[in-house]
Amino acid sequence: MKDVLMNTYNRLPVTFVKGEGMYLHDDQGRSYLDAIAGIAVCSLGHAHPAITRALCEQAGKLVHTSNLYGVENQQQLGEELTALAGMDRVFFSNSGAEANEAAIKLARLHGHKRGIDNPVILVMEESFHGRTMATLTATGNRKVQAGFEPLVQGFARVPFGDLDALNTAAENLKDIVAVLVEPIQGEGGVNIPPEDYLPGVRALCDEHGWLMMLDEIQTGMGRTGKAFAFQHHDLVPDVMTLAKALGNGVPIGACLARGEAAQLFAPGNHGSTFGGNPLACAAALAVLAEMKAGKLWEQAARAGEKLHQKLSAALAGQEGVLEIRSAGLMLGIALDRPCGELVGKALENGLLINVTADSVVRLLPPLTISDEQIEELVERLAPLIKEFLEAEA
Repeated sequence: MKDVLMNTYNRLPVTFVKGEGMYLHDDQGRSYLDAIAGIAVCSLGHAHPAITRALCEQAGKLVHTSNLYGVENQQQLGEELTALAGMDRVFFSNSGAEANEAAIKLARLHGHKRGIDNPVILVMEESFHGRTMATLTATGNRKVQAGFEPLVQGFARVPFGDLDALNTAAENLKDIVAVLVEPIQGEGGVNIPPEDYLPGVRALCDEHGWLMMLDEIQTGMGRTGKAFAFQHHDLVPDVMTLAKALGNGVPIGACLARGEAAQLFAPGNHGSTFGGNPLACAAALAVLAEMKAGKLWEQAARAGEKLHQKLSAALAGQEGVLEIRSAGLMLGIALDRPCGELVGKALENGLLINVTADSVVRLLPPLTISDEQIEELVERLAPLIKEFLEAEA
């Protein structure tokens, strides 16, 4: 076969042709338990009937018109999202990176409005915000940036979870206009900050007139046991970005804002040809309806706690397991050595997992995972981790 695809992925040797719930089926007839859900995307599972129905019905009526005209279900989706998040306005995009680009542009407009010619956004080490030029610059991972210099100006980096570092930045950098941070770092290794961290960021932003901008692309839409991760705290951000699970696999992103930040864009400042088109909004509305009807963020909290307990029991005393970090159904099993080969071993065992930050087994199963599937996941994964660690030792 002629290799017509650009060499941008280290693909695993499998091609999936069908999905149902938490299971995927390949072109050889094998079945797999999907514990990564398209990297936190298919939170309702694969081929969910309500999403399928919504897409078919919308495709039979209207797929696209452009944002030159009103989009009926885009308005409805905006109303539901802003009400759920306590925000005022939303801009719809096609991806998380584009949602973060919108947030970055809002921060710069905010700075210019305050008379700051060269606005600076504080970002975090080990973060991930996307692969466009601005978002890869904001990302705290040198591998993502390598080869694409010169990077975009206007970002300053501090350690994640460190309020003292933020205070030091405030004392030494006069042109800060915003803080862009993930409530929990996903690509960075499922890094969970101290309990007082996000409230401390909110207080600093209030004190200095900065925008608090939360990247909830991975943590949002029920993943951590709340509709949005910031709702574990008594605060609301000024700007929040979403994507991934919002469309359950249909590409859609969103940048929500409140207060002054919600008033910054004017016609001509920003736009998107496909962003928030009727088809994508139909999918997102169906996702929201299913999540609300099934109280799926509450289900994620319960299932995540059970999965954490089962994994902890199965790996108790295992040398090489440093800790298991979790928030709802966002889990990271931190090992004391690189463990990328576990992805291939799990695939051979009919299980889809992910390794991030070189040594963290990341699990992001659908929020619909059952008790039986939790048992199946632990029974397949724990022996693989033990075998790997003991062989390495």
